[in-house]
Amino acid sequence: MPRGRPRKSDEVLMKSAEFIGWALGGLEREIVQTRERLSALTAQAARLREKAGVRGRTARAAGDEAQAAQPRKRRKRRRWKMSPEAKKRMSEMMKKRWAERRRAKKA
Repeated sequence: MPRGRPRKSDEVLMKSAEFIGWALGGLEREIVQTRERLSALTAQAARLREKAGVRGRTARAAGDEAQAAQPRKRRKRRRWKMSPEAKKRMSEMMKKRWAERRRAKKA
């Protein structure tokens, strides 16, 4: 007799695949319904902005799609640089800590 956990039969695997299919179908339906609700809410917000005379994010994005299609330019991240004195102090502190650890490990 083989060791370990018994393998699942083909029938059990088919049922689990069927359940997964049902779950995926339900999730996809939810996604479609959520998108529909979102588009309805976006349209309603646009109507309200129009009534109030306020230009919102959606109105601006709809106005110039060409600009929205272009990728944003990323600013170069500034890095904090340690002074040579600070580097030396840090190095000495770390050497001291590691020496203490080695001493504690031997004891």
